[in-house]
Amino acid sequence: MNYQQIAFECAFGTASQLPASSLPEICFAGRSNVGKSSLINRVVGRKSLARVSAKPGKTVTINFYRLGPIRLVDLPGYGYAKVPFTERDRWSELMEGYFRSGRNIPMVFQLIDMRHPPTEFDLHMLRFLKEMQYPFTVILTKSDKLNKSQRTERLQALPQELSELANGVQCIPFSAQTGEGVEEIRQCLEEIAKGKDVLT
Repeated sequence: MNYQQIAFECAFGTASQLPASSLPEICFAGRSNVGKSSLINRVVGRKSLARVSAKPGKTVTINFYRLGPIRLVDLPGYGYAKVPFTERDRWSELMEGYFRSGRNIPMVFQLIDMRHPPTEFDLHMLRFLKEMQYPFTVILTKSDKLNKSQRTERLQALPQELSELANGVQCIPFSAQTGEGVEEIRQCLEEIAKGKDVLT
């Protein structure tokens, strides 16, 4: 797949604006400042396709990118305390509207900061995805920030922290700095592009 041909298509801030789902949509979800934009940029080999913001809570729209026969979908981040309640309500309505509109979503990449245990927001999102029966893969971002012993400790703790949500779920350590995890994510994208079931 030619990642250089990826292109931004559109962005929507309310569920009523969302177009019909015409291609498989691979979603990137996670809390604010977990590194979704950095991950997308690194995976497709573009420095500024997805805008990276130093201010958490800045992405407030669902952003669609066309990549050959699939779409990448950058979902707005959650869990930033300084976002006004009205924005949190709009986020909730937007996300509910997106996931409950019968879209073709073969995979959700759920990003979690590898340095810390999953937040309650992370667990809530995973429970929601499981309830909706959307396949998901956990991406452990910022893996380069941990030394060897810290990394081992976090990987050992994660199954218990995710409890029943971890059963059969792939977890991929990722670093936008070193490129760790890029090939695993690309392989998933390419299998979906070929019409394969990535969970078999």
